[in-house]
Amino acid sequence: MTVWDDVVGQDRVTAQLAAAARDADALVTAEHAAAGSGPGREAQPEPPAEGGSASQMTHAWLFTGPPGSGRATAARAFAAALQCVSPDRAAETGTPGCGFCDGCHTALVGTHADVEIVRTDLLSIGVKETRDLVRRSSLSPAGGRWQVIVLEDADRLTEGAGNVLLKAVEEPAPRTVWLLCAPSVEDVLPTIRSRCRQLSLTTPPVDAVAEVLVRRDGIEPEAAARAARATQGHIGRARRLATDERARARRAAVLKLPLRVDDIGGCLKAAQELIDAAGEDAKQVAEDVDTKETEELRAALGAASGTGGRLPRGTAGAMKELQDRQKRRSTRTQRDSLDLALVDLTGFYRDVLALQLGASVALANDEVRDSVQRIATTSPPERTLRRIEAVIACREALDRNVAPLLAVEAMTAALRAG
Repeated sequence: MTVWDDVVGQDRVTAQLAAAARDADALVTAEHAAAGSGPGREAQPEPPAEGGSASQMTHAWLFTGPPGSGRATAARAFAAALQCVSPDRAAETGTPGCGFCDGCHTALVGTHADVEIVRTDLLSIGVKETRDLVRRSSLSPAGGRWQVIVLEDADRLTEGAGNVLLKAVEEPAPRTVWLLCAPSVEDVLPTIRSRCRQLSLTTPPVDAVAEVLVRRDGIEPEAAARAARATQGHIGRARRLATDERARARRAAVLKLPLRVDDIGGCLKAAQELIDAAGEDAKQVAEDVDTKETEELRAALGAASGTGGRLPRGTAGAMKELQDRQKRRSTRTQRDSLDLALVDLTGFYRDVLALQLGASVALANDEVRDSVQRIATTSPPERTLRRIEAVIACREALDRNVAPLLAVEAMTAALRAG
C-alpha cells in the first residue's frame, strides 16, 4: 500500500504530487552526486512559473478543499513521499511514496525528524507559535532530504502570524517545503497564496469513502456505506460515525429537531439541548486530555507527590498558561461540535428539498426517511430554502462570536416560521 492510497477520489491531485515527488527526489539525488562525500551546493526547488516549469517541485504548496476532502491527508502523503528512501523509488516504473520504508512510515505516523505536522485545537494560531515554526524551517534536514512543515490549519493563522509566515515563504531555506492546508484560497493571506502552488481538492465520491473505511478501518461494508452516505463523502466524519456510538446517538437527536419546532417552547428547548450536547462534547475532551496535561506539567515543574503536590515557587504562571489554553480548546471543541450538528441539520433539509423537487439523488438521511417525507409533504420548497438559509445564518453568526444560545434560538425560531 503506497502513501497515496488514503488520498481518496483525488486522482488529478495525486498525479501532480507524485510527479513533484519524483522531481524532488531527482533534485536531492543530483545534489548528492555533485557533492560526493564532501559538502556541496544545496538544491533549491524551482518556483512555479507561468506556462509550466522544468520541475514540478516547488517550495510552498497550498491544499484547499471542502471539509472532509482529505487536504491534510494529501499533504501528509506528499510529506512522506518526499522522505521516501525505497530503493525502487527512482526506478522507471517507481514513484516515491512506497508506504513501507522508514522514511514513509515515520512521516505518516508523525515521528520523522524532518517532518513537522502542525494542527491546533485552539481557535487560532498566534505569532509565537508561527515564529517557532519559521525557526524550525531554517534548519537543514537532519536526514539529508527535505525539511517539511505541514500546517493543517493555515486558515486559523492570525493576521500577525500570517505576516510572520510570509517572510519564510518568500525567502525559503534550501530544501525546506511548506505544505499549507485551508478550506479555500480566500482563507489565506493573498501575499502567501500568491507564493504557493495551489491544489484544489473536491469532495470524494460516497462509494470511494465507503471503500476506504472497509479497507483501512475494517468496518462492515453496510455500516461503511451508511456512514459515507450520511456524511456525503466527509472522510473524517464518516469514520467517526461508523466507529463511535455516541456520535451516532447525537446525530440521531439532531435529526429529530425539525419535528420539534412546532411552537416557541419547543424551539427554545431544542436550542438548549443542542448547546448542552456541544458542551458535553467539550467536557468529554477535557476529561480525556486536560487531566493528563495538567499532571504532566506538574511533574515537569517538580510537584512531586512527596511535597504534598505543591508547586515550586515561580511556576504558577506556567499552570495559568496551561489552564487558559485548555479553556480556549474547550471553547473550540464546543463550537466544532455545534457546527457539526448544524451541518447534519442542513443535510436533513437538503433531503427534504430533494423530495420536494423530485430530484434523482440518494437521500443522505435515509434512516429517517419518514421524517423527511413528512416535512416535504407539509411545506413548499420555498420554506425549505428559507430553513436552509436559517441554518447557514446560524453558522455565520457563530463565526462572528455571537453567543451560541442566542444564535441557535434564533435559528430554531426561523425553522418554525419557515
